[in-house]
Amino acid sequence: MASIAAVRDNNSRITQLYGSGLVAVFVGGTSGIGESTARAFVRNTAASRVYLIGRDQARASQIIKELQQVNPDTSVDFIKSDVSLLRGVDEACHTIQQKEERLNLLFLSPGVATTKGRDETDEGLDKKLSLHYYARMRFVANLLPQLTKAEDHAGTSAKPGTTLSRVVSVLEAGGESVLDLQDLSLKTHYSLRNCAKHAITMNSLSMEHLASSYPQVSFIHSFPGIVKTSLGRDSHPITKLALNALMVLAKPWEVPFEESGERHLYAATSPRFPPQSCKDNGNDTAEGSDGHTGSGFYRLGSDGSTYKPSKVMEEYRRDGVRDNIWKHTLDIFANVRGG
Repeated sequence: MASIAAVRDNNSRITQLYGSGLVAVFVGGTSGIGESTARAFVRNTAASRVYLIGRDQARASQIIKELQQVNPDTSVDFIKSDVSLLRGVDEACHTIQQKEERLNLLFLSPGVATTKGRDETDEGLDKKLSLHYYARMRFVANLLPQLTKAEDHAGTSAKPGTTLSRVVSVLEAGGESVLDLQDLSLKTHYSLRNCAKHAITMNSLSMEHLASSYPQVSFIHSFPGIVKTSLGRDSHPITKLALNALMVLAKPWEVPFEESGERHLYAATSPRFPPQSCKDNGNDTAEGSDGHTGSGFYRLGSDGSTYKPSKVMEEYRRDGVRDNIWKHTLDIFANVRGG
């Protein structure tokens, strides 16, 4: 567990640890946890460059105005995109790649609260499963070249030998469960429960696979706890009412909006979660990585603690399912986008 004092101490030392000029992308950065973490990032970094990706231009303009007042040396740009569509992801990534050779942080928190059944986009994917899994992994796959270049272009004044290159996906680490391996995209066995199980478990499996393939990058799957966000803003009125009622009941366990951002910035920058290459060089400062020796993948709870090893993930790793999940993901990308 990381106390809030430890979290704030880490965040205050980001420039000391990694230098100035960090580059960060926040997908879902105009609301909820993405917004609160982007705000914390700007408050605690020097001369950084930030990209907020979302749908709400008016909200983004307001956030940017406020952030530039907080830290005038920071550059904040908005990229308007519907990231439930892989083509929207590709367009956003292309915009970033035209401007940036390297990337230090890719923060992923897009989502939707819905009680609908399968809601298929014109790309043939369920909207919720795409936002919670496929679109996130498409961002990772597209931006890996920039993430892997962070080490070659460390921020100025960084501590020698220290580089930040990290992916954080906010969903429900710790909730991994058995998958329907014959219907991973849930074409015929869709339910909200199955969608949640598949999104959560495939996030963890794919990120662990990527951590082993790209040892210079850390991958984190985070469970945020109970945070009051605008996730259900597009939901049916009855769904909104139910969500509001649940938040009232959960009030004693709620993580405040600003604290959630501080805690996720900690997850995104703490030296506790180094990439595999750092461990290979004898600099292992991690406190656990799902029991997978040498991995740069971490599953974190809302208090910053690492989860105990998952039996489901151990079994899927041993049986080769983990790698098959990533192959399935690449096949989906190829079918939808031609590669």
